[in-house]
Amino acid sequence: MALVDIKQLHCPKCDATNHIHIYKHINAQEDIKLRDKILSGQLFDFYCPYCEYRARLYYPCLYNDVRNKFMVYFIPGIEKGQMVDRAVEMEFEDMPKITKRIVPTFNEFREKIIIFESELDDMAVELTKAAVAGAVQKKTKMIANDGYFSVYNKEDNIMGFTFFLDNNQVYTQTTKLDVYRKSWSIVSRLGKKERSMKGFIKIDKAWADNILFRYQRFGFDTM
Repeated sequence: MALVDIKQLHCPKCDATNHIHIYKHINAQEDIKLRDKILSGQLFDFYCPYCEYRARLYYPCLYNDVRNKFMVYFIPGIEKGQMVDRAVEMEFEDMPKITKRIVPTFNEFREKIIIFESELDDMAVELTKAAVAGAVQKKTKMIANDGYFSVYNKEDNIMGFTFFLDNNQVYTQTTKLDVYRKSWSIVSRLGKKERSMKGFIKIDKAWADNILFRYQRFGFDTM
């Protein structure tokens, strides 16, 4: 079951005292409703019944999916590229193949869950996203910001990402799964270090850009 704390919070608008649930650890199989609330964003919604003030309240939350063998630790604003939680390591020491990720934003938290539930490799997805972002920038002549995984259809052989362009336009671009497969072959070689690291690691845009740079620098064909 979920590990939850109940804490007092003063409404920033009317200063009324509210009691809120802080979900510190969520089990995907046992807490299905909470899983759905994460994906919708409702888990972090704050509502004050006294003045009807609404806001998003983000806090550290560990999401554990034993069936799909992954954990995602959402710690708002974290800058570390690696974090070892000894309590978690001891609790799950008999399951060494669990993929562990750490993310600093809610969008990345949600995205990682969707990626792993789709049985995809997030390293390959991030590299594919970086390649697609480059294609979008060439096509639109604008910087593709804050991209996230948004389309996946195995039968139609497509994967897609949604980006925010310089003019705040939302732009979705799809690509063939062949690009993902090529990305996987690249990270299987250039991502060996990260795959051997202990604890929770950050696999994000900066990491993918570095891998893409190394790949192109060594003289291989571009994606």
